[in-house]
Amino acid sequence: MKFDEKLVALVTEKVIEELYGNAVGVNRVRPQGENVVASNNPKEVVIGVGPNFGLNEAKTICGLSHKTVIAEIIAGIEEEGMDFRIVQVFKSSDVAAIGLAAAKLSGSGIGIGLQSKGTAIIHQAQLQTLSNIELFPQAPLVTLSHYRQIGKNAARYAKGENATPVAVENDPMVRAAWQVKAALMHIKETERVDRSKGTVIL
Repeated sequence: MKFDEKLVALVTEKVIEELYGNAVGVNRVRPQGENVVASNNPKEVVIGVGPNFGLNEAKTICGLSHKTVIAEIIAGIEEEGMDFRIVQVFKSSDVAAIGLAAAKLSGSGIGIGLQSKGTAIIHQAQLQTLSNIELFPQAPLVTLSHYRQIGKNAARYAKGENATPVAVENDPMVRAAWQVKAALMHIKETERVDRSKGTVIL
């Protein structure tokens, strides 16, 4: 049997569905479990997603499936021999706050934050909210291969290794071209913020 990227992505998605049900799908029933607690597993990277991730939105701003994005990040983490957890952060729609919340729950102190529109960040528990290790603010330019490398880099940082920052094209016209859609997606995300809720595991 010939293995290619599409087949790997499909298999990964099926495995995630088996492990987490429809955790990153649309219109799922939210489990009413306790809030997530911090881990002491030094091999763990926590992926934190925004409050609207997989709910009203199932795709990033440029049409990438949330399931596939998560699958690529997980693949990158696992390729480095590290573990992962996925959590949903309700207290903020800001990617830095989401990433920092994930990092503080992670046994390694490294977390990845991901908004519904696809903006991503690699964060560290000891840093301030607006500081970070790597930031990917131009979501329309972030591809699936970038998300996979984001997972790999986060895992390398968790292992205490150096990593070459993920190179993403910088296009000054992106903001103008995508500003309206980005604003609408961020409004939807922010409407889901609920400071009375904690962070829940997916």
